Amino acid sequence: MINQENVKELRIFALKIRIETIKAIGFLGFGHLGGAMSLVETLAVLYGGVVNIDPKNPKWEDRDWLVCSKGHAGPSIYSALALKDYFPVEQLKTLNMPGTKLPSHCDKNLTPGIDMTTGSLGQGSSSAVGIAMGNRLAGRKNTTYLILGDGELQEGQVWEAILLAAQQKLDNLIVFVDYNKQQLDGYTTDINDLGDIGKKFESFDWHAQEVDGHNIEQIYSAVENAKEVKGKPAVIILHTIKGRGCSFVEGIVDNHHVTVSAQQMKESLSVLEEALKKEFRI
Repeated sequence: MINQENVKELRIFALKIRIETIKAIGFLGFGHLGGAMSLVETLAVLYGGVVNIDPKNPKWEDRDWLVCSKGHAGPSIYSALALKDYFPVEQLKTLNMPGTKLPSHCDKNLTPGIDMTTGSLGQGSSSAVGIAMGNRLAGRKNTTYLILGDGELQEGQVWEAILLAAQQKLDNLIVFVDYNKQQLDGYTTDINDLGDIGKKFESFDWHAQEVDGHNIEQIYSAVENAKEVKGKPAVIILHTIKGRGCSFVEGIVDNHHVTVSAQQMKESLSVLEEALKKEFRI
């Protein structure tokens, strides 16, 4: 059970992740703001205390692993890692620049704290299942966390991995589905309707939960519940809003990849910074 002081700390952490992500993408002038924003509360919960990690030893063998198969969320993951002191926050300004260690999609060979390189959508699902199986074979008691996008669920490779994870009874694997109902070209219901995601996972013998993906307490409780599940993998379906917390992309359809003007960045940051001051007196 999470107490209200911890909830406050994680909400502050989430706001700071949003601020640094908008700064990084705004400095570049374009990027995947929509999908990066919708995952922020989940990243705050994970990196704010749930995931067993050591920023001073990113390759610690017994750490929990996080695989972001939804590569477009890379910028928000980098922001969380920087705020956890994996590397200087100032380095976020190199996002996607020539010679950067912060590429568009996560790369474990470049960025401290990134556990798995992810490229084409869907591939991270197979990697995460393999990692969970390997850690179990090695006798480790850690957890592998996998982040999938809802549009990404249209990839057949994802369902092959989901089937294998259930067959192998991988109760050391917890999956998050960022269900913001939008993908590159529009709404998922218009492009390739996903139906009832929870029931689909349950039919593959997974433990499924659905939560408000912007509610810290619900996310935290869902992770705690998932950790108690034995003999099967668990999925947490996050009902989110694409672009959440970024004033010029939230609520619009074409917010997958956007250009960002200096004025847009300034106005969006002012809203978030004001929230820190007004709500948390920071």
